[in-house]
Amino acid sequence: MYILLMGPPGAGKGTQAEKLVAKFGIPQISTGDMFRAAVKEGTALGKQAKEYMDAGQLVPDSVTIGIVKERLAKADCQNGFILDGFPRTTMQADALDRTLFELAIKLDRVINITVPADELARRMTGRRICKACGSTYHVAFNPPEIINVCDKCSGDLYQREDDKEETVSKRLTVYGEQTKPLIEYYQDKGLYTEIDGRQDIEKVFDDIVRSIRGDQA
Repeated sequence: MYILLMGPPGAGKGTQAEKLVAKFGIPQISTGDMFRAAVKEGTALGKQAKEYMDAGQLVPDSVTIGIVKERLAKADCQNGFILDGFPRTTMQADALDRTLFELAIKLDRVINITVPADELARRMTGRRICKACGSTYHVAFNPPEIINVCDKCSGDLYQREDDKEETVSKRLTVYGEQTKPLIEYYQDKGLYTEIDGRQDIEKVFDDIVRSIRGDQA
């Protein structure tokens, strides 16, 4: 079962990926994880990627695709995977298609968890982190017992720069611009399914599983 999982920041993609891993026993593969593993293993491509990352530069597609191919060729991917965070452009999607063809793999489904931008902003801007222990709260969905005080260690809670309204708005705009061509790309291939991420976590999961299995969501 070969799945490409998409979704904007704050849509709950990470939660759903964890549940899919547990249900189907296949690995979740993210770009960041692939880069870290390649660097740690000291592969030729990993060394190239490290040079770019150490210099604060984006890793070029040629290196990224090579690392993706190395990862997808490993034994734990023989029965499937959940690809997360790649591809990000139609050029990368074309390269992924060629890589999968060489590995005799065919994507079963492209799942996009969608949530309206205003709801995403509410989810992300409400997040608060404990400075002392790193525990996560949300002003609406998971508030601490005392405002801005951690329940676990009484540390101060703060809002990350990434969660501030202006930053969130920019992140969502960039994501939307990047993703639109990919949506059209996979729609044309008949692989694309949208799942309403505003629903209860279990309902989102059930809809994803039904889509993967080809049932009516």
